[in-house]
Amino acid sequence: MKEQQKPSGPTQRQLRVGEQLRHVITDTLSRGHFHDTFLISNAGLVSVSEVRVSPDMKYATAYATMIGGQNLEQALTSLNANADIFQREIGRQVRMKFTPRLKFVEDTLYDSAAKIDALLHSLPKPAEDAGE
Repeated sequence: MKEQQKPSGPTQRQLRVGEQLRHVITDTLSRGHFHDTFLISNAGLVSVSEVRVSPDMKYATAYATMIGGQNLEQALTSLNANADIFQREIGRQVRMKFTPRLKFVEDTLYDSAAKIDALLHSLPKPAEDAGE
């Protein structure tokens, strides 16, 4: 018998559902129906780059950052405190058996990309051949 290998990354369904959740979250942020004063005034500065869904579709992690980088900790605290509002909207707009429990974390993708870019630019340039 052949052994089935587990996929190393997310499935197509996880990717599709994650993208749907990201759209619902950004739409909810743009409408600004919150009771949190920080989110009411700063929702337009929050950027959600990716949502990763667990294989059982019961949990979702949203990667968020603030444009400009300031007040990120306060933004994450407010987003997690108002996660029920996002979950309610997800339940209304996305047809799923379970509405995933949502958690917001810091998106470090841009920081990692900047570090890699700096490392690549710091590499010595190869010497050009004089014969060519």
